[in-house]
Amino acid sequence: MYNSSSLFLTGKEGFKFVTQEKKNNLPKWTESNLKKTQTIKKLVCGGGFHFLVWKKPNKLELYEKGNKKRKYQLPKNETIKDIVSGSFTYLILTESGKVWSLANSNHKNRHKEVPLLDADQSTFEEIRPVTFFEEKKLFVNSIVMGSASGYYLCNGDQLYASGWNAQGRLGTGQRGDHKTMPVYVQDKVTKIFAGNSSLSFFFITNNPDLLYACGNNMNGQLGIGYIASPNKPTAVQNIIGSEILALSSGYSHSVLINKKGQTFSCGNRRFNGHGVRKIIFTLIPQLKEKKAVQLSTEFKGNLVLTDQNELYGWGFEFRLYPTYESNNNNNNNRKLPTKIRLPSYFTNYLESKDMIQIAIGARVCFLYLDFKNTLSQDLKTLYESQKFCDCEIGTLGNKIPVHKALVEFRTKLKIDQIQNKLFVEKSINKEQTLNFLKWIYSDEISDLEKLEQTFNLLELTFPPSLDNTLEKDIAQLYKDNDSKDFKILVKIEDEDNDNEEDDEEKEENYEEISVHKFILLARSGLFRAMFDYVNEKENTNKIQDYTNKSIESLKILIKYFYTNSIELTTNQDPELIVDELSDAVEYYQLNDQCNFESQLLKIKKQFDLD
Repeated sequence: MYNSSSLFLTGKEGFKFVTQEKKNNLPKWTESNLKKTQTIKKLVCGGGFHFLVWKKPNKLELYEKGNKKRKYQLPKNETIKDIVSGSFTYLILTESGKVWSLANSNHKNRHKEVPLLDADQSTFEEIRPVTFFEEKKLFVNSIVMGSASGYYLCNGDQLYASGWNAQGRLGTGQRGDHKTMPVYVQDKVTKIFAGNSSLSFFFITNNPDLLYACGNNMNGQLGIGYIASPNKPTAVQNIIGSEILALSSGYSHSVLINKKGQTFSCGNRRFNGHGVRKIIFTLIPQLKEKKAVQLSTEFKGNLVLTDQNELYGWGFEFRLYPTYESNNNNNNNRKLPTKIRLPSYFTNYLESKDMIQIAIGARVCFLYLDFKNTLSQDLKTLYESQKFCDCEIGTLGNKIPVHKALVEFRTKLKIDQIQNKLFVEKSINKEQTLNFLKWIYSDEISDLEKLEQTFNLLELTFPPSLDNTLEKDIAQLYKDNDSKDFKILVKIEDEDNDNEEDDEEKEENYEEISVHKFILLARSGLFRAMFDYVNEKENTNKIQDYTNKSIESLKILIKYFYTNSIELTTNQDPELIVDELSDAVEYYQLNDQCNFESQLLKIKKQFDLD
């Protein structure tokens, strides 16, 4: 039985777990030895035979040629936010706004894209902190990398860049003036794009209609027409910036997906999917009727995934592509998007809500399943609605409604302290309180400095440890029976008693499931609708279940609300559970992106249920 981190790949020989079909000498999808690892959060490929795997919240693994594996763990107070790759370097961004680096020891002379004073000393042996941003008091919000350049969005909208500046790809107005330390480019930038093999760079400003580009344009890969490689950002006229879902570049081409799922590309005809040179972004005809949702590019190849989990690839040279559904693998066919046959493991999940994740490197392609954790989304939505709150936090001149059980458990503060005077006595204003509550409900940090100040004023440890993430806290809250403030009454079937009216009047004919009310409200649209009809003034702490599902099934569902996982004990009937909960996503109105259906599917496979 595969778990959620099963990963398949294809490519040239190099990794020991990559094999090729000797029959026709074409690469095939091969199950890797990562299948028994933890869930993969993200995977990125550097140049050559190596790739980095992010295992939340602060663990990483690097795989190199010959199946060599290195493990890394950031300090316990650091949580990974994103990882990106260049040709020989990886950058890691943490939630605290700090940047860390890894670099290939075989290419020390190419480490100038790493903003380290002694970049040539950087190796794969250790993760090294990039101190530049801390020293300059810059909070890094997001990062991307080109082949040998790094780009950093700091303090909300300030763009910095470092590394090689050939063809003016840093956007500083100069060419060939390489920067070993990040330099300021401009402000009012909202989103940044690049590709790990690209010689160009794209970004959007606070004018959402415009997309800007700079860098190498010898093949028209910037989409700006017959314009020499610009060393200053130049507007891309036929693309609306706010409509971009994904954008990535290779060595001599670029591919873009808009929010409608349309796929555009420009640049070198061998790799842009058109078969002819394009100097502006142009819709790819072969994907016109497909809704693309995900994109990955490398030096010359491209992968696009549709909303139906159909995989298309093109541009691969040297036969570095997975087996196409078509047997026609001639050179001309590889220039155009062609459907790729997925491994049977993934086709079994096409009806589920899980999205396949794709990644592509210079020698290898990857597929893995992304099981969505919608807990933080659900709690954030509940908080933003400000409905069904059972207490208030008093701040300077304001009262903010909250859910008692969650606030108490995550802060370890008693609500009667918070409710009346604590925030006022500590001079914590509304803005600081809202920033604090955003962390409580979703682990989001919108203003690190203010959040730390609030923690210090409340005499709480900052930053929170990895044992106090939202996911872990809610899972632990499931075990805290003392704080559960609500009961679901489930009728016990009694075959010897036919008098239903008498039964309903006797409380002993019901079994109780204890739960936190806010969990029901956050995770189920059905329960939210039910509580809309409950008179809150009556302060009821019980609700009768009318679903006619067994107590075992309901307990499993409730535990899923807390843990995002379906767990069966040895004395539970898997066939009954699967049957009763097969309609749970629709019936209980769960988040569309949840992983409930796929977990039921795994149980069916595990117990060989039809």
